Amino acid sequence: MHRMSLEEAEVLAKAVLNAQGFNQEQTQALSQAVIAGQRDECHSHGLYRLLNCVKTLAAGKVVANAQPEVHDHAPGIVRVDAKGGFSQLAFEAGLPILTAKAREQGIAALAINHCVHFSALWVEIEAITDQGLVALACNPSHAWVAPAGGNRPLLGTNPLAFGWPRPNGQPPFIFDFATSAIARGDIELHHRENKPIPEGWGIDRLGQHSQNPADVLDGALLTFGGHKGSALSIMIELIAGPLIGDLTSAESLAYDDGAGASPYHGELILAMDPERFLGSTLEDYMARAEDLFSSIIAQGARLPSQRRYTARQRTQKEGISIPESLYQELSRLARL
Repeated sequence: MHRMSLEEAEVLAKAVLNAQGFNQEQTQALSQAVIAGQRDECHSHGLYRLLNCVKTLAAGKVVANAQPEVHDHAPGIVRVDAKGGFSQLAFEAGLPILTAKAREQGIAALAINHCVHFSALWVEIEAITDQGLVALACNPSHAWVAPAGGNRPLLGTNPLAFGWPRPNGQPPFIFDFATSAIARGDIELHHRENKPIPEGWGIDRLGQHSQNPADVLDGALLTFGGHKGSALSIMIELIAGPLIGDLTSAESLAYDDGAGASPYHGELILAMDPERFLGSTLEDYMARAEDLFSSIIAQGARLPSQRRYTARQRTQKEGISIPESLYQELSRLARL
């Protein structure tokens, strides 16, 4: 393993992106996303994802100097055309208007179109909860997942994320999970490390359950929870695809045309203002939410994201570790 500080990791990430041709705005947004993943020990969405960024650019499937266009579409809707760039910069462009609309209307939506996507949604969710707002986000991906009862990939990993702000400087309540049994990036990491995957993550090309990550990457992932995860995944296909005028996961994969690039599609983000909903009763009902969280912890259960926040405190002091092979690969890309 190769150890480095978060500052050193950020320098490396920016060096890779700059050397490969991304402009300063895209580089800044992308590096923040991968460093956030590495900082919180979400390894499949950390520095490893730089390899996907570079591969996607080399395949001609992302615009390295894209400048997002923001459209004030309706009283409760802001649209951002990512212009074929990665989603991070488009999100940053739309966030101020989304926040303002949510405070005015009580609820508002941000639709990002024509974006390339690779990152965890909790990074965006946390940016919204930092504003004291409740957040929900979802997006399709590539058709890598078989629907419940099916045996061929049709749905995306289709993540769903939610965030609830908490008082007194406490970290927000956030969950972010794929509607597949596991994120595809985790299977890719198992494949890189020549490790078998657990039963139930996926099937091979013949529709048979497999613990070989290569066979599953060539076959299909499965949804979590059988038909329930499948239904949620289909919902995400609809509300973050046709509803916002963008691609489904099958259409994203067809657009990729075998390039093996990151998915190209849209993203739907909702922001809700508790103060607008609750008015003078805000403190009372936010306190009730805290009672719920306390009751969960009192049973010995942990809240989603607690592991991430613990990892964040540790890595901010101690730095991070990545496989030496990954460090060498990134160093070559950075031309160090």
